[in-house]
Amino acid sequence: MAQRTSSGSVAPLYAAGFTTAFGAHSIAAGLGAEQSALGGSLLTLGLLLAVYDVAEVILKPIFGTLSDRIGAKPVIIGGLLGFCLFSAIGIFMATPLGLGLVRLGQGAAASAFSPASSAAVARLAGSKNTGKFFGRYGSWKTLGYVLGPLLGAALIWAGGFAALFATMSIVSAAAALWVARAMPRLPIMPKQRYTLKDLAAQSTHPSFLVPTLALACATGALGTAIGFIPLVATDMQLDSSQAMILVSVLALASALIQPRVGKLRDQGKISTRRGMSVGLLASACGLFVVALSPGLLVLILGAILIGVGIGITTPLGFSHLASTTPQERMGRTMGSAELGREAGDAGGPLLVGAVATAFGVGMGLSVLAVVLVVAALISLIWLKALSSQPVENV
Repeated sequence: MAQRTSSGSVAPLYAAGFTTAFGAHSIAAGLGAEQSALGGSLLTLGLLLAVYDVAEVILKPIFGTLSDRIGAKPVIIGGLLGFCLFSAIGIFMATPLGLGLVRLGQGAAASAFSPASSAAVARLAGSKNTGKFFGRYGSWKTLGYVLGPLLGAALIWAGGFAALFATMSIVSAAAALWVARAMPRLPIMPKQRYTLKDLAAQSTHPSFLVPTLALACATGALGTAIGFIPLVATDMQLDSSQAMILVSVLALASALIQPRVGKLRDQGKISTRRGMSVGLLASACGLFVVALSPGLLVLILGAILIGVGIGITTPLGFSHLASTTPQERMGRTMGSAELGREAGDAGGPLLVGAVATAFGVGMGLSVLAVVLVVAALISLIWLKALSSQPVENV
């Protein structure tokens, strides 16, 4: 099937990937600005920001496994429609409790279609086009992560939270319709029985653990950069437009390089093990550069390096997982990998924030850079060469 797969049948999955990233981050810019209007405390603000991710952390592996059992397409469509419904409800919510419940529902819905979409991309791509399709998929998710706060702030400025939730509802409904019309229904693979010992071995095998660690570190660098590069720019007396340019440069660098890296991977011109190491080291260098932050041009260089590193690591990590996972449990593997990314998305900014509180932002960014260097060494040393056949015991 992989050789007959057209880009048109995979394209709606790119829209699903953008939707989950856009939904996660678009509201972040507005919650802080509208905190006083909502009447909540800083703790309430933190809960509103975290509840979406909490739902994803708990539910992604569950929905990933469900997609293996009933098929990816119904899980993707159901998740997108659920996201549409909760977003529509959000139009009428104006209290912290109401917004929190809406965000919880959105996070639960995203937990369904996000890992199922990744699993569907892997199965539609096959072994020869895995890098190509995951490169494009990762580009759209990165755009959602980075552009989400910018678009969210603009929508909230134009029409409040109602405008933002209405837009999310329309986007998710359009993505659901597109998936229903264009994505082929994938056959359900025969079920395999696994013991607890098998599950433990699969979850701790380097072929799963190392790329998941790399993906978590790359996502942690992305989340940190989105939050802290504007802060560094502000401390340097740069205006908000210049800070947004830096974030846009990072997004553009990552989005442009991911399809190219995926194609090189498919052609055998870049190995997963060395490629992920280079990507993590590039992001680490970018974080070190931002930590130095002597001027705008240096910050731009740092943003480019971070974006390029993320753009190298992400398609290689997902492609490796797709190529070493039997199809009958692709959803569970992708759900668990997405869980690792969520941990990185939350852990990176938390680590930098904790260190920065005591020693300054530069030190916090440097500590995260060291973590990425360690992850790069782990990838280089522990990850075996990519096999073209699924690893049955992984």
